[in-house]
Amino acid sequence: MCVKVMITDDHKMIREGLKQLLELEGDLKVIEEAENGLDCLEKLKANKPDILLLDINMPKMNGIQTLEVIKEKKIDIKVLILTVHGEVEYLLKAVDIGVDGYILKDADSAELRKAIFTVIEGNNYIQSDLIPLLNSKMITRDIDNEKIKLLTKRELEILIHLSSGMFNKEIADKLHISERTVKNHVSSIFKKIEVSDRTQAAVFAIRNNLIRV
Repeated sequence: MCVKVMITDDHKMIREGLKQLLELEGDLKVIEEAENGLDCLEKLKANKPDILLLDINMPKMNGIQTLEVIKEKKIDIKVLILTVHGEVEYLLKAVDIGVDGYILKDADSAELRKAIFTVIEGNNYIQSDLIPLLNSKMITRDIDNEKIKLLTKRELEILIHLSSGMFNKEIADKLHISERTVKNHVSSIFKKIEVSDRTQAAVFAIRNNLIRV
């Protein structure tokens, strides 16, 4: 399978460098490039990439604003933010909107590829360097006891495991239940704590001191 990639960054040299890097092994193909958020949204009308590598700091429309529009319009594409911004506020905002992944431009090529394929497989990816920042920010927020009380003992157990980075199959094996049962529990958890994906669930768990990273 060759994954179709779109790069949105206002620096042409960055786009060209990423294209060369990503296409080295033949399993990734850059099919479109954009120089800002407006350009990106316009080109998404005519192109159907599998994943969008999205910078934050761009003219006309930045990456956060672009992500908001993509989610509002329910455009079917995975979004991996690739940015120089390591500030937790940007990460929190992106997670709140529903980003699929977040990685810094100083990451090496192996981690970028790992992030892309993790997201393509339907999982979320946050660069490990950012987790401690996220954790320190979350512990200053109020604990949401009402939502936690809605979770059954089994759901709480599964939430902790998935927030620690385990996939459904790994959780199923650990708890000696079927993968389908885990999937059903995860759907119930998402509904009760009002999140839409695993990254947001992990943020909820960190914020409420259910896990410490």
